[in-house]
Amino acid sequence: MTHGLPGWLQRRADNVAVLLLSATFLIFILQIVSRYLFRAPLGWTLEACLLCWVWLVFWSGAFTLKDQDHVRFTILLDHCRPGTRRVFAVLSGICIVALLGVSLWPTIDFVQFMAIESTSLLKIRFDVFFSIYIVFSIAVMLRYATRAWLALCGTLDV
Repeated sequence: MTHGLPGWLQRRADNVAVLLLSATFLIFILQIVSRYLFRAPLGWTLEACLLCWVWLVFWSGAFTLKDQDHVRFTILLDHCRPGTRRVFAVLSGICIVALLGVSLWPTIDFVQFMAIESTSLLKIRFDVFFSIYIVFSIAVMLRYATRAWLALCGTLDV
């Protein structure tokens, strides 16, 4: 368990993920009760669940999942020596940072453009809806830049 400011920030990120998942679940239950018990479906619940789910997926991918929690295909990596694993960690980190970096400005431009549209029922602007992807991209770039640097310095446990 991490202590100090990093630990506190990690716990707050986890709290946001819990709130998003709880909101998704409660809105879903509300829709079921409204539709099947009262025979009065609520249209906005679909949009609210979708918004919470998209934000939950990208927020968790950026801030709450640890490296070992992500799906990885390590069939080749498992048969390599630690030095070779470090090289792979550096190369994969550089590739991920470069690819997300190249796509960052066009993504920001597109998200800003989407301010002209909003969801049908809740009237949430799509730039707000999709802005979490920018946060996700920057967080993943920072994570993999750090990982590549630590691998390059030889302090990453691979």
